[in-house]
Amino acid sequence: MKNNIPLILISNDDGFQAKGIRSLVDMLRGMGRIIVCAPDSPRSGYACAFSATQPLRLYCQQREPQLEVWSCNGTPVDCVKLALDHLCGGLRPDIIIGGINHGDNASVNTHYSGTMGVTLEGCMKYIPSVAFSLCDYSADADFSPLAPYVRQMVARVLSQGLPRGVCLNVNFPATPSFRGVRVCRMAPGTWYDESVRERHPRGYDYYWMVGKYREDEPEAVDTDRHALNEGYVAVTPTRIDVTAYESFSLLSSWQSDEAKE
Repeated sequence: MKNNIPLILISNDDGFQAKGIRSLVDMLRGMGRIIVCAPDSPRSGYACAFSATQPLRLYCQQREPQLEVWSCNGTPVDCVKLALDHLCGGLRPDIIIGGINHGDNASVNTHYSGTMGVTLEGCMKYIPSVAFSLCDYSADADFSPLAPYVRQMVARVLSQGLPRGVCLNVNFPATPSFRGVRVCRMAPGTWYDESVRERHPRGYDYYWMVGKYREDEPEAVDTDRHALNEGYVAVTPTRIDVTAYESFSLLSSWQSDEAKE
């Protein structure tokens, strides 16, 4: 933070021109200096992927007082890495925000989401990070009901921070208004029938990734999916450390000083 003005870094996986990220910028105007660095086109499903085999380019799309917008030909995580190294002027952002995503990033979608990739990358740098998603895939989705919630949550994170190694995955139901906010766990779920085969007129098969989602604990009332189904904003604290500590005792017999045949 320079001169007590928060530095806010924003990225997404829908591209810098998406309505969601433009709406987010409008919501946060006046809350700090905003730097946007986002892909030059949609990168949904890229999760935490980064570019290891191709050169990356940055293009300044907009510059005005307290706002810069940059596009990048890489992944959402590439955008965060490049922004931290080359766009922030040596300053550490006070918050990194992913979104607002066009579509649901609750349940196991967390693991595929480029929006969450942005947030997890920030969290791995120990920078307070939040992902915002609206469960509406429409390119012209209405983000206006989210504004007071987004501003309040960002203000709280800026003033209070987040625990080290913890970021927030925030999902909004596709409703005109919300019943409130619920802090909840990730719902267990499974994607199946995830591809369809088609026949090309030139005589070869090709495939589309699609899929159907199944809730694996539909009776649970403490999950993000349940909160969304009931019209609540779902806030899921998400941590970088994925160690299954509860499995240590189960695997204790595996420990030894040397391999045994």
